[in-house]
Amino acid sequence: MKENYLLLLIALFFLCNSCSTSDLDDESSAKSNPLLAAKQTAAFYDDLVLRWAPVHHQDVDNSGCGAMNGRGDYITAINFDNDWNSRNNWDNIEPSKNYNPLAHCYYSVVETSTHYFILYAFFHPRDWANVCFFGIDYHENDLEGQLSIIKKATTNNGYGEFLGMVTVAHTDFYSFTPTGSSLQANNEDIDGTVSYENYNNEQHPVTAQESKGHGLKAWPAYKIIGDGIKYYPSLTTAEAPLNNNDRNVTYKLVNIFEPNGFWAKRYDASFLNNAKSFHSTKGSGNANTPWNWDDKNDNPSAGELATDPVKLVKDYFKNLGNFSSTYTKNQYKGIN
Repeated sequence: MKENYLLLLIALFFLCNSCSTSDLDDESSAKSNPLLAAKQTAAFYDDLVLRWAPVHHQDVDNSGCGAMNGRGDYITAINFDNDWNSRNNWDNIEPSKNYNPLAHCYYSVVETSTHYFILYAFFHPRDWANVCFFGIDYHENDLEGQLSIIKKATTNNGYGEFLGMVTVAHTDFYSFTPTGSSLQANNEDIDGTVSYENYNNEQHPVTAQESKGHGLKAWPAYKIIGDGIKYYPSLTTAEAPLNNNDRNVTYKLVNIFEPNGFWAKRYDASFLNNAKSFHSTKGSGNANTPWNWDDKNDNPSAGELATDPVKLVKDYFKNLGNFSSTYTKNQYKGIN
């Protein structure tokens, strides 16, 4: 009997030891791992988003229909004019309306036990053209951005390892990885290399948007040509450029899921069409929300860059290593 009891104790010891050292999917390891414990706080997510937020270049063109001497390329808040009516944004960004184009960037965090997927999106009231003529592709409202892929690790003060990004330029997605990333091309090509810039003693990815249509890629696939704005991230401060060549402007990070915010307003008919795209009273076409962004030439469906990043990343990249497909946080799918 004593021998059987001893064998049972030994078996229980190894079983418990195995549980405590299992991978990050195990709830008991989540409780004992300080990185996973920290991530459960709202402050951690704020700092995580700030840690990987891009230093952002915006090219500026000061001539052409819709340019407003360069103002047409400034990023700002979706509700910069203090309402959620997307049919008046083209007109309300005019200087005579006295609405200040304070810089904002919208974000969301989707998470598995092994990775964070952070979406960043920049809004412009106008997608404009050199000539305003019927049939030319310009329209009211514009929203383009990127998905950043972060491997969970204790590096970078617990904010993990930046592996790469997929960016949105009009109706196409582009993939970029930093030097040394483990990611390799799968069903889509890797289109370039991510560069970093030191900001507040941390290395941030660098992105850029073209003027007029505002396609977004990793810098320098797009870059400032002549005049341009250089934006830096903040959790609290939103600034407007002093002029068309202001290279030190702060943008404020805003959670897509904040109360009464972007996601919460999606069924407001004056704001969005079918909860997925902005209205437009000018030109042709409509800007899409992140949950409707689509590269029609790839395998993932419309919106999955935001709502199902695991599926998109597995399609775009291989050599993913330890990569969980189970969401622990995905507010697009109701997983908090």
